[in-house]
Amino acid sequence: MLSRRLLLSAVLALSLTGCATVASAPDERFTPVVVAANPLAAKAGMEILARGGTAVDAAIAVQATLSLVEPQSSGLGGGAFMVYYDHATGKATAYNGRETAPKSADGNLFLKPDGTPLPFGEAVVSGRATGVPGAVLMLDMAHAQHGRLAWKDLFHTPEKLAEDGFVISPRLGNYLASARFPQSRTPDVQTYFGDGQGGFKKTGDLLKNPAYAETLRTLADKGAVIFREGPLVDAIIAKTHEGPLPGDLQADDFKMYFPKAGEPVCDTYRVYIICVPEPPSSAVSLLQALKIVEAFPMSEYGVDDARGWQVLIEAERLMYADRDQYLADTDFVSVPVRGLRDPAYVKSRVATITIGKAAPAPTYGTPPTAVAWAKDETHEVAGTTHFVIRDRYGNGLSMTTTVESIFGTGRMVGGFFINNQLTDFSFTPVKDGRKVANAVEGGKRPRSSMAPVLIFDKDKHLIGMVGSPGGSSILSYNLKALVGMLDWNLSVKDAVALPNVVATPAAIRIEAGLKPDILQGLKAMGYTIQEVQGENSGLHGVMFRNGGIDGGADPRREGVVLTGQ
Repeated sequence: MLSRRLLLSAVLALSLTGCATVASAPDERFTPVVVAANPLAAKAGMEILARGGTAVDAAIAVQATLSLVEPQSSGLGGGAFMVYYDHATGKATAYNGRETAPKSADGNLFLKPDGTPLPFGEAVVSGRATGVPGAVLMLDMAHAQHGRLAWKDLFHTPEKLAEDGFVISPRLGNYLASARFPQSRTPDVQTYFGDGQGGFKKTGDLLKNPAYAETLRTLADKGAVIFREGPLVDAIIAKTHEGPLPGDLQADDFKMYFPKAGEPVCDTYRVYIICVPEPPSSAVSLLQALKIVEAFPMSEYGVDDARGWQVLIEAERLMYADRDQYLADTDFVSVPVRGLRDPAYVKSRVATITIGKAAPAPTYGTPPTAVAWAKDETHEVAGTTHFVIRDRYGNGLSMTTTVESIFGTGRMVGGFFINNQLTDFSFTPVKDGRKVANAVEGGKRPRSSMAPVLIFDKDKHLIGMVGSPGGSSILSYNLKALVGMLDWNLSVKDAVALPNVVATPAAIRIEAGLKPDILQGLKAMGYTIQEVQGENSGLHGVMFRNGGIDGGADPRREGVVLTGQ
């Protein structure tokens, strides 16, 4: 693959591999930590770590639990990206569990007969929206390489919660109370969450899911192969073939699906090394934004200086202008993974920024090796979840996982929701005679904003992990947190709680909570700002500082930081 031939990424990844020439002594222990979006999921992961499991073992339990207690965000029917650090070898690995389109899919998938795009609200609940789920198969691959406990022993807690019932949390209850989303009208959502009186269950109610418990028992017994072939796959296919707008997933699409594992894309940021997944994750754009920010004295500006927030705005606008033009599945299109971070190109983008004065809305640039694609037409909604884990052996992982928008397509199989991930493609495949990079193609993975992060110091020691859900805004959320943690020396808790700034060429949103003098300073520079009451971030991260654990869970959601002994 083109991106795997990139010299800088390869050199950095190899240097990480070589940073530990001697395996950790058997009695060496690190304090385990789990930061996840729901207390029940974090507890499930910590239970696995307490039994001697690795970070990957715990991730399987966390994902299986989130699929039950936070089904609006992720699940067994979705996909994920994960970056993993093996302490014994010093090697970082990027895992790609992104869904794929049916082999039969083409640019007409989300077009009406007259050639115009389908309304998003119709497409998102259709059978056409579902790709082959990859999260479980990705975790299975990682477990084969890094697991310590038996696969069959990783599902007990979520299985018991499904069988006995769990209490609906405020976040899930709020979604059910609003019922202002297309999935709320699907038969499966209405049946599963129905209160028997024409409405939905609410916060504090007990919810049981015996079908999911049975799926977990089968998954524990037979393994991840049940997501490749057999009755569960047949049921998923049948569900996606139901109308309206049925899809065309076939058994061969599942048999031919394989997750990927390879070197991450790594780059320096000041005295740090940041490692992220390859495309179709958009995380390389996050690295580009960091290289732009690196040109400015952010520590000198500080968290209370409007100039620092201006740098975030301009870096984000440039990042999105290029991301939307170039990022897609590198198995199908050429992506300038190295070119976006080329020093001369970054310098040219930095040159458009004048401190104290708003720049005009940027357009995409022309990094080295870039191909001229058509203007992107992707509409990516907010959703998803993120968690980070370190085990007693010093291994760590950062994983972002999703079923796309709320409850995926709103269609259930085996007690879980199936994804609507294919709506992350551009509905319009060709514009002005040119192909869109993120156009639908058979077997292609849609572009994703998921961008899990590993942070290393200059000596290649793992010192932190972070990531967030939030649709296309994920990149902005992560950038803010990284600057807060690494430049402004904030605790992870304070960094993730900072007001979010989401700046694209089209608009600049700033979340309530930014100090008035900073906001006025930005307006005085000439920025037109949309002040919003809340963003959908779910930043979860941890830094290992001064021999201790500095963990943070986004206060906008209901995540927790758990540490072990």
